Amino acid sequence: MRVVCVIPARGGSKGVPGKNLARVGGVPLVVRAVGAARRAGSVEEVLVSTDDTAIAAAAREAGARVVERPAGLSGDAATSESALLHALGTLPERPEVTVFLQCTSPFVDPADLDAAVREVLDGASDVVFSALETHEFQWSRGEDGLSGVGHSAAFRPRRQDRAPHYRETGAFYVMRTDGLVEHGHRFFGRIGVRAVPAAHAVEVDTPEDLAVARALAPLAGRPEPLDVDVLVTDFDGVHTDDRARVHQDGTESVSVSREDGMGVALLRKAGVPVLILSTETNPVVAARARKLGVPVLHGVADKATALAKWLHDEGYDPRRAAYVGNDLNDLGCLTLVGWPIAVPHAHPEVLAAARLVLGRPGGGGAVREACERIIQSRTLQNRPNEGK
Repeated sequence: MRVVCVIPARGGSKGVPGKNLARVGGVPLVVRAVGAARRAGSVEEVLVSTDDTAIAAAAREAGARVVERPAGLSGDAATSESALLHALGTLPERPEVTVFLQCTSPFVDPADLDAAVREVLDGASDVVFSALETHEFQWSRGEDGLSGVGHSAAFRPRRQDRAPHYRETGAFYVMRTDGLVEHGHRFFGRIGVRAVPAAHAVEVDTPEDLAVARALAPLAGRPEPLDVDVLVTDFDGVHTDDRARVHQDGTESVSVSREDGMGVALLRKAGVPVLILSTETNPVVAARARKLGVPVLHGVADKATALAKWLHDEGYDPRRAAYVGNDLNDLGCLTLVGWPIAVPHAHPEVLAAARLVLGRPGGGGAVREACERIIQSRTLQNRPNEGK
């Protein structure tokens, strides 16, 4: 085996409790890390070193092999290198290259991992780490006050005239395994750097970092195929623009999108069922569902419980279900499914919980967009291999 990825993910975290299971873009950080490693073509096996049963379960479900970390390597004083060496010791043979990937960096591009691995395998470097290239002016405080780091206070060259510095992002380190074992540290020999975009340089160590990562997720995350077996949607704010017209007799009416209706029809034709789930008691919800030819549950107080029961009764795996919502009463459903989706004008907590934020607004093509993404995923899966 040439390349193995090890992801340390202990359960204890003081800055952000439960950090490695915190969701960014609707996906736990440890699952995002495993997914990035598995999508890197050069990585042959992914190991997650943990002392936490919930992290272990999430890692296994994501496709990693779990290494149970002993208590002596799980405290605050334990180094990441000790976890790496312990995990490597569980393998039948030592890999040529070890990829050390951290859950705290939610936006790792598998292409960057592959490029760093190639540099080590080709012999150009013994270690390659991810970094942000920067031309920032940095200062340090000493006994005599502040002084410039890497520059003179009396001379301020233009950005284009300054050599860049590199700030570690902490996302990944790719190392020749023999060197890691010999030195017991991630840096040795010839050191190379893989510069990553600023949007990928976020590291989650504080609640504020987590909030930034969640806000960035719709922009920094890589588009994924929307591969699901069933689509469930809220009604108000998803099929509508979240407004209602109140007539003089007290009745209400809403506006819906004909293109959303076509999207549902195309999705049903592709064999993917759709359910409308709403707390709204107005009969307009059932009327719209009848028009679309889809089942509906409305006037539901506890949407998450109703959704869990419906998925169970119909035989659908929640991990292969998508739910589109917009407000706080959708949060339970969003955490239940594998694909939590939000419309762009959704409540901030809903946006933070979403794995995907749609580009089209509720009542203006949001449902159509979700349907088309599911159909596109199925088309890609069914496309014959080129050259055959």
